[in-house]
Amino acid sequence: MSQLRNSYLFFYNLFQAFGWGLSLFRILSNFISTNSVNGTFSSAGELICLLQSLAFLEVIHGAIGIVPSGFVLPLLQWGGRIHFLLAIVRRIHEVQELPSVFITFVAWSLSEVIRYSHYVLNCLGNPPNWITFIRYNAFIVLYPIGVFPGEMWLMYQALPYIKKENLYVDSLPFSYYKFVTVCITSLLNLYNLPFRLSVQVLLFCYPFLWMKLYLHVFKQRRSKLGKQQKKKPN
Repeated sequence: MSQLRNSYLFFYNLFQAFGWGLSLFRILSNFISTNSVNGTFSSAGELICLLQSLAFLEVIHGAIGIVPSGFVLPLLQWGGRIHFLLAIVRRIHEVQELPSVFITFVAWSLSEVIRYSHYVLNCLGNPPNWITFIRYNAFIVLYPIGVFPGEMWLMYQALPYIKKENLYVDSLPFSYYKFVTVCITSLLNLYNLPFRLSVQVLLFCYPFLWMKLYLHVFKQRRSKLGKQQKKKPN
């Protein structure tokens, strides 16, 4: 059973590593050939949507215990990215050519190539120290780049289109735009922060959702790199 689980995880992580590597190749090839960030979504957007949708398997992995991560944090990351991809970027064509899409996709692709490659090598045995070092240090730069000038900025730029088009009015029993602002209000009240009813406050709200994930990886970093230090010979 253990061997079957390890084989499954190896091929799943290998598929994800290859997929994110391909997305990064497509994005950078488009950028080099056109000398522009335009076309980022058309070159890799559908592939990234597929890869991120399949990542729901990681929530299941944690829920049934075949990996020790649990399911809450993987669900938070998966849900946030899927909302960003499918509800906003894929749906609102006007934002697909924005530089923030390029920034987000490059940061995501780099971080995921590193992460899944580390998982693949871990399935084969103890991964080399250098890949573990990169895995638990690259995120310090890549995560904030993907979130602040990437996801947050694009979501802010998308809000006028959400309001103008009354997005999802036919598929939801409530106003999606108002739902976003209500969620923002509730979150800010949770942190006892002042709030003016304005969609622009999204810029200040999003980091609270992201910070828990970011600090969790810092906790993992201390654990993993600490073990590396102990293994080094005196």
